[in-house]
Amino acid sequence: MSCVRNVTEDLYWVGVNDNRLNLFENIHPIPRGVSYNSYLLMDEKKVLFDTVDWSGCREFLKNVEEVLDGEDLDYLVVNHMEPDHAASMEEVLMRYPKCKVISNEKAFMFMHQFGFNVEGRKEEVKEGDVKSFGKHTVTFIKAPMVHWPEAMITFDTTNGVLFTADAFGSFGALNGRLFDDEVNFDRDWIDDARRYFCNIVGKYGPFVQTLLKKASTVPIKMFCPLHGPVWRSDLGYYIDKHDKWSKYEPEEKGVLIVYASMYGNTEAAAQTLASRLCDKGMTNVAVYDVSKTHVSYLVSEAFKYSHIVLASVTYNLNIYPVMYDFLHHLKVLNFQKRTFGIIENGTWAIKSGTLMKEFIEEELKECMVLNSQVSVNSAADASNVPEFEALADSLIRSMK
Repeated sequence: MSCVRNVTEDLYWVGVNDNRLNLFENIHPIPRGVSYNSYLLMDEKKVLFDTVDWSGCREFLKNVEEVLDGEDLDYLVVNHMEPDHAASMEEVLMRYPKCKVISNEKAFMFMHQFGFNVEGRKEEVKEGDVKSFGKHTVTFIKAPMVHWPEAMITFDTTNGVLFTADAFGSFGALNGRLFDDEVNFDRDWIDDARRYFCNIVGKYGPFVQTLLKKASTVPIKMFCPLHGPVWRSDLGYYIDKHDKWSKYEPEEKGVLIVYASMYGNTEAAAQTLASRLCDKGMTNVAVYDVSKTHVSYLVSEAFKYSHIVLASVTYNLNIYPVMYDFLHHLKVLNFQKRTFGIIENGTWAIKSGTLMKEFIEEELKECMVLNSQVSVNSAADASNVPEFEALADSLIRSMK
């Protein structure tokens, strides 16, 4: 038995789902698993587009064997050399000794670094090169830093399929449902897609913008990414999301409140601000404990909302460590173009607000810190009410 899906005429999904892996790249939680997508074109020449992670190799090889149905494999196109997509390529090449590998110069260099022997089987392509497999003709497009430097995408000019490598991907196992119109994407997938993009590709927004411009010049009918659903119904929706994310523009007007609290007093202050905002009509508010929420989720939510409030206790005369870690991740991922509010707390030396403001203004691009600020001395009391009101009003006013 094997698990394959027909994508479109002559093209089959032969990938696998991984519901056992806990951490993607051994860092990002994936409670809904992940898919490793590979595609097999059955033309005059039989062409495999990318492979899968080593953990799914056995099932993957069965899928390929079933679709080939006794025929030989002529080509393996490697769009991306990261091991979750390329680790099984040697197994493919051992089973199909006539198969040649199509990729670019830098990808072949990486194959050598990983110890893959492809000598005598390489067919190197460059930007704009064209290859015919029979009825289907493809062209190769460079996509450097989306999200590795060797990445490329392959466009089938015959059927409009774009093999997008790690672009347009998502966390989440497919579990039978392959296409975007087979799932409720806005309900079940958009958060995973955003978290995947922001944490994996987010640093390289300008490169994604370059890729989007290239993609706009060809008549695409379908996205075939290496993770997540195949897109065939509403490409404009997904392109718009990636356009916003890669420009670091928020999806929604709303307030993300991230708090760091040791004994509950800073949490209470964060909840007070959330209540004030909702009282004033701004109900698009999300509140997270930075100590309990994995930073990949916080980064994703930061990309989503237009305004961010940081509420932190002072710790050893510094920003609370996990709050600083969140800010550091934003810096590393090139996060920008947001408005921040600040709530600070301390008992014997209140420093966190000043330090967070300095970090935002010095380390994050095109970000503004509102003048209105809440300073809590151990625990908020009646004297802080005007500060909460002023910060809530300032947040709402700045959205206009």
